[in-house]
Amino acid sequence: MNEGDLGFFVLLARHESFVETAREIGVTASAVSRRLARLEERLGVRLMNRTTRRVSLTGEGEAYFRKAVRLLGEIEELENSLRVGRERPSGLLRINATFGFSRAYIAPTVAEFSDRYPDVDVQLVVTDAPMNIIEQGFDLNIRFGNPPTSNLIQRLLQRNRRFMCASTSYLETHGEPKLLKDLKDHQCIVLRQEHDIYDIWRFDDLGGETVSARVNGRLSSNDGEIAREWMLAGHGIMLRSEWDIASHVREGRLRVVLPDYFQTANISAIYPERHNLTAKVRLFVDALAERIQKANAAEPFQISSQHLSRGQ
Repeated sequence: MNEGDLGFFVLLARHESFVETAREIGVTASAVSRRLARLEERLGVRLMNRTTRRVSLTGEGEAYFRKAVRLLGEIEELENSLRVGRERPSGLLRINATFGFSRAYIAPTVAEFSDRYPDVDVQLVVTDAPMNIIEQGFDLNIRFGNPPTSNLIQRLLQRNRRFMCASTSYLETHGEPKLLKDLKDHQCIVLRQEHDIYDIWRFDDLGGETVSARVNGRLSSNDGEIAREWMLAGHGIMLRSEWDIASHVREGRLRVVLPDYFQTANISAIYPERHNLTAKVRLFVDALAERIQKANAAEPFQISSQHLSRGQ
């Protein structure tokens, strides 16, 4: 099977019409029909059902279509990688990401990227919750937590967890929780983001157990940086990403409490299908990954509080 046959079949499957496919590739509809027949004869299966007006995929055709799309994407990605040395990205690059991470990592990467590739215009849109990049026309989304369930492509940029932490001044005044149930006796600073139930903190399942804690406190916000500053000022315990608290923990301003309980919230780049991945997206993701890796190497995260075991 050659790439031409794969491309032909994908085009026909998307148009669902001999006439429209013929018009796009510059042949007659009967020529398209004959080419499909030859393909089916070679494979020994029926790929499409025909009617007088449309064609539709059979079960075998659907499986063949999905595989063909994937293979074509991989071929194009390989060719793009070979051309990367002489490609010069251009056009508009639209990025969606969260507020705090954008300020710390994405904005400086955008500035350097813009200097390096002056033919690229970058639009950075920051939101609390990730937007639908297909519907909203974004090239790239930087996401925390679970990957999307759609056919979007994900590239892991940095492994990341969210820990509970508090300032040393708060812990000296109010004491340190020893068990998860002790949180009810503490002021907890919560984020009201997306549609999650904000006053329940859910943690990774370890050993098959589902663990959560209901928290309460006088302070809440939909802005993570504001909430972090309240925590640094000694107003309570907060659940916060290690990338954001690493330097404060290292300097002794914050301490991680109950470190056995955390949320996995890996940082990923999300973008459309591989065969639509352009040089501007690929090179920007490379630049962002490099910045994150350098920062992580320079500021390793270390838990400074005593490690506790679940069930104590």
